[in-house]
Amino acid sequence: MNNNKSNKSKNNGKKINNNKKTKKKMKRWKKVLLVMLLIILIAGGVFAYKVYQNGGGVSGMLATVVGHDENTKKSLQEFQVLLMGVSTDQEGVALTDTIMVASYNPNTQRAVLLSIPRDSFTGTNVRRAKASDKINAIYNLTKDPMETVEAVNELTGLNIGYYAVVQTEALIELVDAIGPVEFDVPINMNYDDPTQDLHIHLEAGVQQIDGEKAEQLLRFRHNNDGTSYPSEYGDNDLGRMKTQRDFITAVVEQTVKLENITKLGKILDIASRNLITNVDFNALKDYLPYAVEFQTENLLTESLPGEVPDMSRTNNVSIFVVDEEETAQLIQTLFYPEQATEGQSEDGNTLETNTSTNTNATNSSSSSSSSTSTSKSDIKIEVLNGTADGKVLQEVVNKLKQAGYNVSRTGTTTSTSKTVIANKKGVSTTTVDSIKNVIGTGTVSNSSGTSSKADLTIIIGKDYN
Repeated sequence: MNNNKSNKSKNNGKKINNNKKTKKKMKRWKKVLLVMLLIILIAGGVFAYKVYQNGGGVSGMLATVVGHDENTKKSLQEFQVLLMGVSTDQEGVALTDTIMVASYNPNTQRAVLLSIPRDSFTGTNVRRAKASDKINAIYNLTKDPMETVEAVNELTGLNIGYYAVVQTEALIELVDAIGPVEFDVPINMNYDDPTQDLHIHLEAGVQQIDGEKAEQLLRFRHNNDGTSYPSEYGDNDLGRMKTQRDFITAVVEQTVKLENITKLGKILDIASRNLITNVDFNALKDYLPYAVEFQTENLLTESLPGEVPDMSRTNNVSIFVVDEEETAQLIQTLFYPEQATEGQSEDGNTLETNTSTNTNATNSSSSSSSSTSTSKSDIKIEVLNGTADGKVLQEVVNKLKQAGYNVSRTGTTTSTSKTVIANKKGVSTTTVDSIKNVIGTGTVSNSSGTSSKADLTIIIGKDYN
């Protein structure tokens, strides 16, 4: 009996000790778990704060993951590159079908596509023009992309340092990689060129464009019967450049969709196999976290202004002569918007572009009442949207048209706080005041003597309501 009691006592003692040890282990695990949870919460909080500092959203998250901080984006300069779309015919001639300046500013989220007409004259004497004086001949003659870059810099006054020669195969692969792109083909396209093994057969209308159709779309100039785009769209090369810009806009919009970010590796692989470029991809990747937030409403597309002279004046060679004055103004508007128009920045400071003309602003203001016709339909008004709301632009345009004014051009510009009415051609004070009353706001600035085709430029600011 005593032995049994003794054994029971020992067993109970062991259970008590085991229970105590178990409780101690549990307490230790609870402490470890609490510490781990605390670490996770702190780490998560730090990550969330860094995401917030980097702008939040998908962009902020991606920027944080790749190690950026709030100062990284600020240090990024506007990225500019010359895009050259090249196809090779059956005789091995490299045909530069597309020449386009592309730029992206991660801080302002503005991008530009500027088409360079492929027949742009780069020689010194128009009357002795040769086919080799066209800008699209440079790459085939030199095989050096930088020669074309330098020619574009000479025409535009830009300082582009990067180039990307895109082979036709790259375009086909890229469009197929990101999925078919929905696009509104502007006209029926039917063209065949056996020498290039090029056959274009597309119907007008909204449709899904795959890689093969993309090549046809972007290379089309005219039909087999000689018909082309309607004149209001821009025939032949002008129409093709517009279609190219519009399609690239659609491709960009689809590429930066979140579902395609996962295909980044495939996209880069296509680029590495089909691109001839001097772009530093290690530097380029710093722009990617911010590109996912890009909205195509912030993409400006234009073509170099100029004319096609009669061939009797150009040694029977069809060339495009770039207008130097209009080009200088366009470059300022697209690439240096803070200097391109007279207006006010967010801090209220006046922005001026052409000091030689602004010097006489006071004199031109005093004589403006008699220098321009006051007929509403004769006054060409350019309206630029300096707000993020696209509806505002249409509202202002509608008001002006209903009042009988001629809105000759619309577009977008960088964000501005104040609405500005820039009097560029000496429109009378009475007429300008009347226009101001129509839109309900506006600070008037005088810049008579500029080469603008518009008589007035209205920049809609955030004060418009």
